[in-house]
Amino acid sequence: EVQLQASGGGLVQAGGSLRLSCEASGFTFDHYTITWFRQAPGRGHEGVSCLSSTDGSTYYADSVKGRFTISSDNAKRTVFLQMNSLKSEDTAVYYCYVNLTRAYWGQGTLVTVSS
Repeated sequence: EVQLQASGGGLVQAGGSLRLSCEASGFTFDHYTITWFRQAPGRGHEGVSCLSSTDGSTYYADSVKGRFTISSDNAKRTVFLQMNSLKSEDTAVYYCYVNLTRAYWGQGTLVTVSS
């Protein structure tokens, strides 16, 4: 069974940092693209960043470029999202996502940035 376990959210002041983790299980962790999405209160899902294991390519939304960094530890089957210089507008529930034979979502982790 494919599972994605997201963790690392919390309350932080503006300008602070958090590191989110997405631990994956149930599929071969060698060819994947894992994406972090977020959903702010009253808004739809926004793609934040993704990482492809095939070639190591990454993507960042303009709103987080230069502040967030996505990385992986394949031995731990975990993808990280390092979030620096956090802003109040980064407040959201963050989800990790992988599309294999179908889409799989983690349970979400709440990030609250106080101004």
